[in-house]
Amino acid sequence: MKYKDYYEILGVSKSASQDEIKKAFRKSAKKYHPDANPNNKTAEEKFKEINEAYEVLGDSGKREKYDDLQKEVKYRNGEEFDPSRSRYGNVRYQQHTASSESDFSDFFNAFFGGADSPMSDLFRTGTAGGRRSSKQFVQNGADSEAEINITVKEAFFGEEKTVTITGGRKDRTISFKIPPGIQTGEKIRLSGQGEPGINGGKSGDILLRVSLKEDERFKLSGLDLETTIDLLPWDAGLGTEVPVDTIDGRIVVTIPAGIQTDNKVRVAGRGYRDTHGRRGDFLIRVRIVNPKVISTELKAEYQKLKKLN
Repeated sequence: MKYKDYYEILGVSKSASQDEIKKAFRKSAKKYHPDANPNNKTAEEKFKEINEAYEVLGDSGKREKYDDLQKEVKYRNGEEFDPSRSRYGNVRYQQHTASSESDFSDFFNAFFGGADSPMSDLFRTGTAGGRRSSKQFVQNGADSEAEINITVKEAFFGEEKTVTITGGRKDRTISFKIPPGIQTGEKIRLSGQGEPGINGGKSGDILLRVSLKEDERFKLSGLDLETTIDLLPWDAGLGTEVPVDTIDGRIVVTIPAGIQTDNKVRVAGRGYRDTHGRRGDFLIRVRIVNPKVISTELKAEYQKLKKLN
């Protein structure tokens, strides 16, 4: 029979943590999964081998006993193995055919699968046959993350978006609704759209990490939104009323007399919202500008103002 080095099969060291073993299994199982490799016998055999390795190393108790066996024998993965050269010399080796109830290797069946095997208690599951095959091993798919860039307006109103998911056997286009009030760094969960499960396990989720793009009109700070308006000198000096576009409609704002450049007018409750519906304020920053064209008459008025001041 061929010796099985389960650590080498999963590509992990003998000191690997259970979490590292689990991650290595998921990565390899995804790569060689039959759904991703249709009609590929080599990938199918590799997939079975990976399942077998995780069947042993994925359980701390079973792994401990396998480590004891590795200390006893010194073989490389795939080498011909003679059980009689170890303290398990009374193992009764039996060639298993494709019709055998187990999809595990002869090495696994000889040591761990049969009722008379010295280590048969390792893999008892309580099922009718006392064993479970790799086809019965169920593993849920892993979650995956991606980043999505959306505008402040899209996030404010909770608009519907579509994204194309690449990978697997074909690309997929998914539509979803943005939760109104979501902010940069928060995540949108697309249930069941992640990595596929193994042997009937449920698919993982996709987590879309939100990043709000800079808006030309509105600057977001927490829940407050800020915009800038231009005022002519006489409007700034005398005060005026101006229409201003907010994120959800136009309002008329009173500008107090004598306002200066970079002064701000605050409109309560017209800013951004959070996912609970609470809203910040809308800040209007003033910038005083001159007319683009200064006529002779206007220049004369400026001269008068200069003398007065």
